Amino acid sequence: MRTSSSEAAARAIDTDVLLVGLGPVGAALANLLGRYGVNVLAIDKATAIFEKPRAIALDNEALRILQLAGVHEGELDTVAIAQVHYQSPMFGRFARINSAGIVDGHPALVTFFQPQLEQLLRSKLAQFPGVEVRLGVELEGFVDDGQSVSARLKDAAGQQIQVRARYLVGTDGASSLVRRALGLEFEGRSFQQDWLIVDALDVPDPIDHIEFCCDPKRPTPRMVAPGGRQRWEFMLRPGENPEEMERPESVRRLLAPWCDSERIRIERTAVYRFHAREARQFSKGRCFLAGDAAHITPPFAGQGLVAGLRDAANLAWKLAAVVRGQAGPQLLASYDAERRPHARKIIRLALQLGALVMPQNRAKAFAVHGLMSLLRLLPAGRALFEDLKLKPQNTFDEGLFWRQHGRERLRAGAMLPQGWVRPARGDRPILSDDALGLQWALIGFGVDPSAGLPAELLQRWQALGGRVWQWCHRAQRQHLGAPGIRLEALDETLLPRKVPLGWVAIVRPDRCVLCEGPAAEVETMLKQALQRVAPPEATAPEAITSLPKERYAA
Repeated sequence: MRTSSSEAAARAIDTDVLLVGLGPVGAALANLLGRYGVNVLAIDKATAIFEKPRAIALDNEALRILQLAGVHEGELDTVAIAQVHYQSPMFGRFARINSAGIVDGHPALVTFFQPQLEQLLRSKLAQFPGVEVRLGVELEGFVDDGQSVSARLKDAAGQQIQVRARYLVGTDGASSLVRRALGLEFEGRSFQQDWLIVDALDVPDPIDHIEFCCDPKRPTPRMVAPGGRQRWEFMLRPGENPEEMERPESVRRLLAPWCDSERIRIERTAVYRFHAREARQFSKGRCFLAGDAAHITPPFAGQGLVAGLRDAANLAWKLAAVVRGQAGPQLLASYDAERRPHARKIIRLALQLGALVMPQNRAKAFAVHGLMSLLRLLPAGRALFEDLKLKPQNTFDEGLFWRQHGRERLRAGAMLPQGWVRPARGDRPILSDDALGLQWALIGFGVDPSAGLPAELLQRWQALGGRVWQWCHRAQRQHLGAPGIRLEALDETLLPRKVPLGWVAIVRPDRCVLCEGPAAEVETMLKQALQRVAPPEATAPEAITSLPKERYAA
């Protein structure tokens, strides 16, 4: 990573991707692009990380994406959350979510400290010589001529910087200049209520879970966080002035029913208003939106940052493949098709949970919380909530994958489950994503999927960056491929729980299953995959359909 200030600001900069905004989503995307070998110029108008309390929850999907971005276990402080409670003043605990499980090698739900995550992700950019970071720099305007994006930047000293990029990605937050410049409407609604967020230290008798006090008089979520922190989120009532409510004496008064507020240390406070919005489309020409620039979610599902990280994982490998000439530009169209419908489902989930957390009056609270209490009496109703079955699965409805009726073991368009494996050339167990790396994967379960494939087909697969793997059952000793392709399963995540011996899957770099089927059909599957991703006539790095020149002013 090269971190630059105003020196040589006047010279034009050529880069593959101009990344506008270096919050957690932008920093994760920059790390992924850096790992793929893409040249990136990442800018942020702020000169330091924002220290106010914001996102606090991550799920197993987010932790898996951070793993893909190079974050190792133990580098980020987290607190695993075993349960989420919903409390009513009329019914007591009327709902509960069981989040104690391990999914894809990670806790189902954790809390974290966002400034630490941002600092960690930014520090990791130093290992990538092709990633340049410029802080205190803002976007003024850009032109998409169909072949590249020419952008005009300004640094803190007022100097102009000219940039020509193959692609531009806006990760510049809910007030995104990139989105507004592209003329993309931010559809949805904003909540009228202000919420006061309080992070406190040295809290006596801290809780070890997340709790939503769903009192219509003042809904109040409370949760534990790393570093001995406890967080409260108080909905402000009509007539309460946000500035006055942030004063220490007001904060301590709000905290008094929960703890000895005179003994605690108030670390940070902030007042936010929540929104439920999404851009009409997540891409336009050579420009893309990700994170809060593309969609913004109420916090009641703890999915705001998680959704942004899903964007980063989905977009990074596609940009890399096109920039490196391994895939045609049509690949990029799948970003909007895959991500926008799922982001909309997550927003709907958050709105539904918001109706539980902040009922508008006592009558609605009685009806909603009473109904939830009754549903818990039924096994199906209890499982829907407690086992997180109401959370939309990160499975695409359309995009870059295909399914064959009656041949769905893993389900194409869904993420490949992650398990523990041992490479044949090592004795240390590792998570399977770390073994598979950042490449495409042709995986044979119990079989060598490359056996009998034409050499020309394998060469095309390797040109795409594809690898071949044999996922062996524990202590398999027969029908083995070369040692370098073998992964010995140390659990039943895939074999035999999900797939039978002799099954084959083609898996994308973001760990989404492209297709699956019996080993006898692997040649047909691989030919179809290569045709969809990298047709022979569209693999030149600069190949793209010509678009009319469009000028955007931020």
